[in-house]
Amino acid sequence: MLDAIDLCLGARRNPQFTDSDFHGLDCDRSVAIRATVGDLPPDLQSFEAHGHHLRGYDPLLGSVEDEPGNGLDTVLTVELRVGDDLEPRWCLVSDRATRAGVERSLSWRDRLKLAPTRLSGAGGHHLGWSRGSILNRLSDERADVSAAVSRAARQTRSSLGTEAGSDLAKALASVHALSVRLGVPVGDGVTAMLDARSMAFGNGTISLHDEGGVPLQGLGLGSSRLLVAGMQREAGSGSSIVLVDELEHGLEPHRIHSLLSELGAADRREPLQVFATTHSPVVVKELSVGQLHVARRSREGIASLRRVAATEEMQKAVRACSEALLSRTVLVCEGPTEIGLVRGLDRFRTAGGSAPAGALGVAFVDGNGQNTYRRALAFQALGYRTAILRDRDKEPDPTEAAAFARSGGVTFAWRQGNATEDELFAALTDGAVGSMLDAAASCRTREHVDSNIRSLSNGKTTLDNVELDIVCGALDRETRAFLGKAANKGKWFKTITDMQDVASDVVGPDLSSADPEFVKVVNDVFGWLAGA
Repeated sequence: MLDAIDLCLGARRNPQFTDSDFHGLDCDRSVAIRATVGDLPPDLQSFEAHGHHLRGYDPLLGSVEDEPGNGLDTVLTVELRVGDDLEPRWCLVSDRATRAGVERSLSWRDRLKLAPTRLSGAGGHHLGWSRGSILNRLSDERADVSAAVSRAARQTRSSLGTEAGSDLAKALASVHALSVRLGVPVGDGVTAMLDARSMAFGNGTISLHDEGGVPLQGLGLGSSRLLVAGMQREAGSGSSIVLVDELEHGLEPHRIHSLLSELGAADRREPLQVFATTHSPVVVKELSVGQLHVARRSREGIASLRRVAATEEMQKAVRACSEALLSRTVLVCEGPTEIGLVRGLDRFRTAGGSAPAGALGVAFVDGNGQNTYRRALAFQALGYRTAILRDRDKEPDPTEAAAFARSGGVTFAWRQGNATEDELFAALTDGAVGSMLDAAASCRTREHVDSNIRSLSNGKTTLDNVELDIVCGALDRETRAFLGKAANKGKWFKTITDMQDVASDVVGPDLSSADPEFVKVVNDVFGWLAGA
């Protein structure tokens, strides 16, 4: 997408195209890229020059009208078209110009006014006074290098000629003798000096250096991007469009913040229009939701952009689960316990040869209890394939649950009245229950687990008694029930890490023998994830 903007509006003279640039390698269908540009300088709004091509943009509706009018921003639509001859052609387009048979291209000077600045790994030329660099837009000042550089060049040529004459004496004598024999006029001798024709110097020769004389063009990628971004903002005039691919590249998190600040991300009125791509949750978290768009490609290969709604709930979801915006499928889990369970089971299944959830583009999101359905609805509104995994010790808001179901959302839940801990202690075999008790004692303390069991059983039993029942095969339904309640209330596995380890080491290996209803829910969850 950034390449498309750069090619359409950029000021490169000879971009190269090949057959692979055509969709499906079908060269009979021309490449056509259109960009509509507003906030034009006065000369580009001239009716005499561009009257047939001036159009109107409605900022409220986000639509382009074919003619300018009251309440509309005056805009131009630029089209880049490439046919099977692979030659790019830039022109202005409008419906009425097409009907009138009027064609007009943009001059090179006008294209320079619209050309975006691209912050990339090859952006070091902006740190010198080369043609098209930002430094040339910072001020009207120009260094007159001709006299000083010419003197230095003459001195260098002369001194090098003296040194080279002794090093290359045999070759020089041979050439001189040959020139005399052939009648080539070279005077009394030949010398070795720098070729004057290779010593052309101009403003492009001057670049920025640090105090030690080291060229700033040698800065790291991140530092170079930061400096160029600040210069672009400082330059002010000219094109205010900036393209940044993988904005986080080469930058630590605190410097990402600095780069975004220089690009005007936090300003009430943005000084620049920035098109940036990212795969970093740090970048996503730093931006407001109104600045974010989700880019995705369909199974048919069609790319689309969806703007993130600027709502309070969406902002909370993005800040809390920024990494999920970089996925394709979102499973909203009611809390850390459920996240740990699916992550641990995913690890167990991966060891058995199944594809890991990460490879399927799946993100596990914390629904934060009662916010689960609101968070799921937020991701679903952005076009993510979204499901919920929740327990059933408390029922959700029926309105939110109904809205999620109507919009195609899928909910996976345990049996009525069961929290995740209730379900596990009810569904797993006796041996697995014993292993879970060992894990709980390791995560907390044996005394803590025993105290919870005594409390929830009203003093009827202890941890020692439960472990004896397991050994004797006498673990009954009532004991399993208060073990689930004790685990929940005592927070035995309330962190992602604790439950993840239990799920991977205990629950996963026990699935083949566990209660079928529990196993069905687990299989349904992972079957849905695999359908991503």
